[in-house]
Amino acid sequence: MTDGGWSAPETDVIANVGEAIDGGGAVLATVVAVEGSAYRRPGAKMVIGDGDGVGAVTAGCLEDEIVALAEQVLARGQPQVERFDLTDGGDVWGLGVGCNGVIDVLLEPLTGSYRPVVEAYERGEDTVVLTVIDGDGTPVECGDRTVMFPAESRTDGLYLQDLDWPDELLAALEGPTNRLLAADASDTVSLRCEGGDVDVFVDSVTAPPELVVFGSGRDIAPVARSAAQVGFRVTVVTFRGAAATEARFPAADRVVSTSPADLRNVVSFDADTYAVLMTHNFVDDRIALTELLETATEYIGLLGPRKRFEELRTALTEDGYRLTDEELDRVYTPVGLDLGGDTPFHVAQSIVAEVTAAHHERSPKHLTERAGPIHARSPVSAESDETKSRWD
Repeated sequence: MTDGGWSAPETDVIANVGEAIDGGGAVLATVVAVEGSAYRRPGAKMVIGDGDGVGAVTAGCLEDEIVALAEQVLARGQPQVERFDLTDGGDVWGLGVGCNGVIDVLLEPLTGSYRPVVEAYERGEDTVVLTVIDGDGTPVECGDRTVMFPAESRTDGLYLQDLDWPDELLAALEGPTNRLLAADASDTVSLRCEGGDVDVFVDSVTAPPELVVFGSGRDIAPVARSAAQVGFRVTVVTFRGAAATEARFPAADRVVSTSPADLRNVVSFDADTYAVLMTHNFVDDRIALTELLETATEYIGLLGPRKRFEELRTALTEDGYRLTDEELDRVYTPVGLDLGGDTPFHVAQSIVAEVTAAHHERSPKHLTERAGPIHARSPVSAESDETKSRWD
């Protein structure tokens, strides 16, 4: 497969799923379980069609093998789960890899059963996809699927589509499904069902976070490009109408123009929306900051030195607006992580890295200093009463 297809962000992968459903003749490969270490977590996807793929399920060592397997799956018209044991340092799968993990990948012909997921993703809504991995001896079989939608919010439970699955199975899935969605995690769970055991992959497909960048300078485009590459939906808001063109910011999903005082009328903000002020205009930043503090966003990045922000605070105080400690906790200035570079793409990398860390609720540090696994483990992986997780 091409390097560009392998490195595609999740937004592009889901878009390709929708196109593949419409076009037919494609396979979806999904990591459904991992034991030990692996490059990607359960839920990682790859769309295979016409002998090539979009998306990544490993660091690149298995993608070509999966493309070949996808051709067999498509020819048979039946889903299958393939296990790749990469713990052996020798010649594994003829590839000579040894990544210290065992990876289970579900390969399935893409059908309309996945369309509700794509449509919800495009609307900015979360879904949970329940797919049977193994149901030997039970009323369900590999490939059976339903899609669940949060009922108003993640804490209000889930709405389940109508389907002919045993009531006891659906009841047993309710707890782990809610916990996985709340943690934005995916996992395969094993449950006792009528006739035997059944493995169900619970896949949280959460809507992409949005980054709203304010400004019209040349430094906006690298930030928009970097953010899009890591899966953010990007909106560029200019306060200069002539600069609000898609050609100027090709990586942005949307480009709009407004005034600082009216920004809340053109952009909606929630807890998964992140804002970065890069206007290079003191007055615009002062007005925009007070508007953003009235929204639900928990991250407001402000470009510029610390001295400039102190001058801005003083100006706000003189206008009768004194920032509270809670408001100051939401303002990140100077915006970005201390990575040391100063080129436009170094600055963009610094900003997007900090926003990414904020989105994943991480305090940035060297991975060598991190105790335990790199990726957070599933919230059901330690449970043994109602479900046995296969993700170690």
